[in-house]
Amino acid sequence: MWPTDLSEGLMKKIQGAEKAELQELPQIKERISFLYIERCLINRQDSAISITDKRGTVNVPAASISALLLGPGTNVTHRAMELIGDMGTSVIWIGEQGVRYYAHGKPLTHSARLLIKQANLVSNTQSRLMVARKMYQMRFPDEDVSGLTMQQLRGKEGARVRSIYRTYAKETKIEWSGREYDSADFSSGSLINQALSAAHACLYGIAHSVIVAIGCSPGLGFVHNGHERSFVYDIADLYKAEITIPISFQVASKEPEDISGAVRHEVRDTIAKRKLLEQITRDIHYLLIDETGGIPDVTSESIVDLWDEKKGLVKNGVSYGKELDEGNEAIEIGYGIMIEGEE
Repeated sequence: MWPTDLSEGLMKKIQGAEKAELQELPQIKERISFLYIERCLINRQDSAISITDKRGTVNVPAASISALLLGPGTNVTHRAMELIGDMGTSVIWIGEQGVRYYAHGKPLTHSARLLIKQANLVSNTQSRLMVARKMYQMRFPDEDVSGLTMQQLRGKEGARVRSIYRTYAKETKIEWSGREYDSADFSSGSLINQALSAAHACLYGIAHSVIVAIGCSPGLGFVHNGHERSFVYDIADLYKAEITIPISFQVASKEPEDISGAVRHEVRDTIAKRKLLEQITRDIHYLLIDETGGIPDVTSESIVDLWDEKKGLVKNGVSYGKELDEGNEAIEIGYGIMIEGEE
C-alpha cells in the first residue's frame, strides 16, 4: 500500500481536468472529420491528447475530433483512452494491410429515440423496405423507385456503380478491370483498387463515428444485413459515387508513392468542404424519422421511462405495486419512497 500522503499526492497529479458534461461537448457536426497519426506515443494532458514522436509533442483537444485513426507504431496510454472515450471520439486502428474498426466512444446523446425508431423500422418488412427505398431514392433523385423490389433496386444500383467506375477510368486514363481486392492483403491489389480500399475505409470510419455519436446501432442495417456494421455500409454507400470513387481515380492517376496517405488527405479535405458529418446526421434523421429540416439536438435529453405492453410508456422513479404492501402506507417523494414509520 502507498503511504496516505504519497498516494494523495500522486492522485492530485494525475487527476487532470474534470469530466465534461455531455451537453458541453461539441456536437458531431461541429467536429473535424478525422486525425491520422502513426509511430508515436499518445498520452493525456488535461482535456487534450498529447502526441509525441521524434519531432516533439503537440496537444490536440480530444473533443474536437470525430474519429482518431491510429496507424502502425502507435502506442496509447490508458489515461488517453479514458479521455477519448469520455469525449465520444471514435478510435480506428489502422494496420499496414488496410483499415479495421476496433472501437468507438460513448454516444453524444443520452436519448435512445433514434435507436428505438431504427429497431422498430428494421424489424418490420414493410417499414424496412420503405427505408431501403428512401436510400435508393437518394441515389436516383429523378426517378420513382417507390414500386421497385429490392432485386430491381440492387440491379439499378449495380449498373449505376459500374458506369461510374468506367466513366472515371476513362477520364483519368486508368486501366479498369473491376473492383478486385483481398481484404487480408492490401498491397496485392492494383493501385486504383488500393486507393478505393483506403478511401472507402475512411468513409466507413466517418459513417460509423456519426452513427454511434447520435445513438444509433451500427449493426441494424436496412439494405445490408447480418454484420456488426451493416448500417455503416448502408450509410457509406450513399456517398461513394460523389466522394470516394472520384477521389480514388484522381489520386491513383498521379501514382503517388504513398497511395493510402494521399487518398486519406483528399478524403479528409473533401469531407470538410462538403460538411459531410452534418450531412450524414441530417440524412439519418431523414431516413429514420423523416425530418428534412435542421438537425435536432438531443444531447441534453436524459429521459428514462418504463415500458408497458398496454400503456406504452409509464413514469420512472415511482414505487409501483403499493397495493401489494401489507400494512404499510407508501408515500412518494420525488424519485424516492418513504415508508410511514421509517426514517
